[in-house]
Amino acid sequence: MAQFTTLSSRIMPLPVNDIDTDQIIPARFLKATDKKGMGEALFADWRYNPDGSPKAEFVLNQELFKGAQILLAGDNFGCGSSREHAPWALTGFGFRAVISTSFADIFRNNAIKNGLLPIIVDAETQQMLFDLVEEVPTVVLRIDLASQTLSFSGGSAVFPIDHFSKSCLLNGVDELGYIQGFEKQIAEYEAAH
Repeated sequence: MAQFTTLSSRIMPLPVNDIDTDQIIPARFLKATDKKGMGEALFADWRYNPDGSPKAEFVLNQELFKGAQILLAGDNFGCGSSREHAPWALTGFGFRAVISTSFADIFRNNAIKNGLLPIIVDAETQQMLFDLVEEVPTVVLRIDLASQTLSFSGGSAVFPIDHFSKSCLLNGVDELGYIQGFEKQIAEYEAAH
């Protein structure tokens, strides 16, 4: 898993509430058992016309936001089923963080396990960020995980994250990698017992 310490990036706005995992990655793409190519299927039903051509008006297809690594979403992001393919598609497209006022628990956990930082902000901060991107579409947001802060032109905000998830992301490890970090202590315990 990729380590997450700091990130400076433009923001891609998607002001839609209740985006569920079937919208993030439609069920027909769930046959894949590996992450390769998942980014192409991200928001497929919103992103492509029936003939497969890109919908010019959809934000992922707009040149202005190409390369943005931060997705700014509406409320209740990642609700619905528990498919791990959703964070695979988001990271496969190039996102490293998603900002919302709330996340479904299963999506949040799957995101962290795949190196995608889910950032919870209050409604006022969320709206301020949407307004900022509308005024200055090329604005850069800086995320510092160690201090749990977002910095942007005109201010900053603090976001919550539990200590274990923060530690895993900062060190670029999942739960198994975390446990393997104690391999010496585990071996000593087993030898003593």
